[in-house]
Amino acid sequence: MKWRAHPWALGAVVLALLLAALILLWDWNWFRPLVEARASAALGQPVTIRHFDFEPGRTSRAVVEGLVIENPEGFGEEEPLGSAERVTVSFHLFEALRGRYVLPAIAVEEPRGNMRSNAEGERNWQLAIFEDGDGEPGTGIDIGRLDISDGRLRFADAELDADVTATFHTMERADGGEPYLVMEAEGKYRAAPFTAAFRGGSLLTLREAARPYPVDLKVANGDTHVSLEGTLTNPLRFAGANLDLTLEGKNLAELEALIGIPLVETPPYDLKGRLDYAGNRIRFTDFSGRVGQSDLGGRFEVVPGEERPYIEADLRSERVLLADLGGFIGAAPGEPAENDLSEEQRAAHAREEASPRLLPDRPFDIPDIRAADFNVHYEAGRIEGENMPLDELVATLRIENGLVTLDPLNFGVGEGRIASAVVLDARDDPIRTTATADFQNVDLRRIMEETDLFEGAGSIGGRAQIEARGNSIAEMLGQGDGDLKLFMSGGNVSALLVNLAGLDLGNAILSALGIPDRTNIRCMASDFALEQGVLQTRILYLDTEEANVIGSGSIDLGEETISYRIETEPKKASIAALPAPIIVEGRLKDPAVGPEAGELAARAAPAIALGVLLTPLAALIPTIQFGLGEDSDCAENVQALAEATGDAPEGEPKEE
Repeated sequence: MKWRAHPWALGAVVLALLLAALILLWDWNWFRPLVEARASAALGQPVTIRHFDFEPGRTSRAVVEGLVIENPEGFGEEEPLGSAERVTVSFHLFEALRGRYVLPAIAVEEPRGNMRSNAEGERNWQLAIFEDGDGEPGTGIDIGRLDISDGRLRFADAELDADVTATFHTMERADGGEPYLVMEAEGKYRAAPFTAAFRGGSLLTLREAARPYPVDLKVANGDTHVSLEGTLTNPLRFAGANLDLTLEGKNLAELEALIGIPLVETPPYDLKGRLDYAGNRIRFTDFSGRVGQSDLGGRFEVVPGEERPYIEADLRSERVLLADLGGFIGAAPGEPAENDLSEEQRAAHAREEASPRLLPDRPFDIPDIRAADFNVHYEAGRIEGENMPLDELVATLRIENGLVTLDPLNFGVGEGRIASAVVLDARDDPIRTTATADFQNVDLRRIMEETDLFEGAGSIGGRAQIEARGNSIAEMLGQGDGDLKLFMSGGNVSALLVNLAGLDLGNAILSALGIPDRTNIRCMASDFALEQGVLQTRILYLDTEEANVIGSGSIDLGEETISYRIETEPKKASIAALPAPIIVEGRLKDPAVGPEAGELAARAAPAIALGVLLTPLAALIPTIQFGLGEDSDCAENVQALAEATGDAPEGEPKEE
């Protein structure tokens, strides 16, 4: 055949040869730069791939090998932000040409992530694709299946003192449904050891707003253990939750590392309840459990805020151990003998035991006080503690931008109560504090019960107030100003107590045998002034059928020392009476109690015999020395005594 005579044939042959050569030599990898450019533009970071391939067909496949997402500027040339050994995407080509992306399957092999922050606090995972989002996630894309194998992700952040590595993959379901996600993690978070185990639904269901996403999560961060099991609604937009939540740990304050909300120091706890989300509120409801040796239940709600989160809670305890509330005043929480205290808590108790000081001196954390707003109501049906005459507790705590209000803060004492209110202004440094307490028919019988030795009956009333500055209880009391007035009229008290106060050995022995067991109180009155942390006695007067008792001296709350003198004038003749004042002096934590030296030096043997009986008296002195008596007889006696000492009380006593 002559090609000149048949040019069309020549053209056909050349075209066929070119097509054959194109088919034989075609390499889809030629499109790699285009794919890299499109991916880089979408993520806002350089993206490179080692190889690109494409398999056309009714269901086409695109294969990317050696995918690497580089770090933003400022993160050096360390491990890249992300990578994957192989990514295979199946899609319907003709649907894609019409603008609808149907992806029957995506498979990702050996994905790697390296999320970290730099010295300036910038984070390498803040990519353009996550900014200015609009519409629902996954709009216009229909993915049928997602498989992940041998995934690994590292998260490191200096500000959080965190370095956690997670491994993850998808697993087939026994029923052939969409594969579910499994993840395990370990490392450190907030400088504490961190582990986590997660099992969730298919990643593809995250885009389905109406489909609940199953969650099974176990987290351990230091001594804190969290368990979540249930479902999330539209988790990408955090639309709702229906979860069982279990919290266990050594200290509720350590939860701040996970939830970002400062909580008070507590002994070990174990709480279980329901966690849900609605109306922009995260709610932990119907929970119950224990904190230390106290039970605790109720609800706890958090409203995330732009400046500060807002926390609202309604809490209840049937029985509360007072030591479990020690964190509220800066003391080590819980009982030292508890077996499950953390090492830090045991060390704190050991320091308190070894310290000569009695008042808690650990400063309150002012930034924590300012970090969140609170509105918490708490009720306790019964309060327990060593030598503790308090019964039920009712308190409402409000914190707004560092202004703390405890009002009411009420304690029951038998048939009466102590009604108090406290304001701490942590907007200033040091904290400014004002507090008042009204003693309303406080039951003397309930107080005496705690001595296990003395008895009594009657009602005590009065008022205390203080103004102070300081960042700890010790600083506040050690620099405070205020006063304390208490009164009692009528009632009775153990005759043993009065006899011991007068060192009446003979009558004390008889009283210990119950002969007589009580003496009537005509009047008890006290008036103390607090000036720069020193509590001075204006009046301390007890008038009983057995004797008149007068107290004088001071308590230095700053130095935590006491110098006190109790004088007793018996009204009846008695054998073996030792007419000497009782002296209480030394440190508040361990004062010395005994007869005044000098005139009794020659009578050492009886004094030594009294030592055993004086010990409970020393424990009872802080309870009996405060009183401002009032009835007609009592008012006259107080006035007469005040005029004799030149320090009359202000105004007339008023009956509660």
